[in-house]
Amino acid sequence: MSQRTLASQSTLSARIDHLVVMATNLVEGERWCQAVLGITPGPGGKHALMGTHNRLFYIGSENFAQTYFEIIAIDPEGNTPDQKRWFDMDDPALRERIASEGPQLIHFVVAVSDVAQAVHELAALGIDRGLPRAASRPTPQGTLSWQITVRSDGQRLFDGCLPTLIQWDGPHPSSGMQDSAVTLRALRLTHPLAGQLEAAFSVIGLEGVSVAPGAAELQAELTCPVGAVTLRSGLRPKA
Repeated sequence: MSQRTLASQSTLSARIDHLVVMATNLVEGERWCQAVLGITPGPGGKHALMGTHNRLFYIGSENFAQTYFEIIAIDPEGNTPDQKRWFDMDDPALRERIASEGPQLIHFVVAVSDVAQAVHELAALGIDRGLPRAASRPTPQGTLSWQITVRSDGQRLFDGCLPTLIQWDGPHPSSGMQDSAVTLRALRLTHPLAGQLEAAFSVIGLEGVSVAPGAAELQAELTCPVGAVTLRSGLRPKA
């Protein structure tokens, strides 16, 4: 199976911002992280907009600067949002799978230079990525603020292989993170609609992500204290 790295002709710029692993709750997410990656995740926070909360840690490397890892779960003490939660977190089938199989890689988020323009470019391809919504959360270092694309139905699209788009307003969260001993080495995608994904990545200016035809799957290759680990969406990791 052939693969190729995307080379964008877009005037926009984009990069992988973070990977998303969903857990039924953050206690299970922490245990999964310790068992699979060999580290305890760092602190995170609460998302009032979506009624979720998270744990975070830095996974940046030479090719993936400012990239971090998010373990996210529905906050039992959080607000009930006015729409479906981001990342398909209200989807019954996804929630059942996470509950029965444990935390899993489900998605990734891409930081873009102009989120409104990126949404417009995707719409021209017939892709409704969702309108940007303003979000924020407090941290000990100050408030983090960003704009993020969220569809009213909460869908990730392309089985999670089309990234959610984010534009940070001010400091990036990775600036307050210490090295975690986990680094991202590659992100590879396969999908039956690989050509459409390639076109989408091109118009938003995303490079360095490998796309190939095949069954829908994200593969994140990481170097960890326990060795090389590949996280695969919908499947248990292969070490």
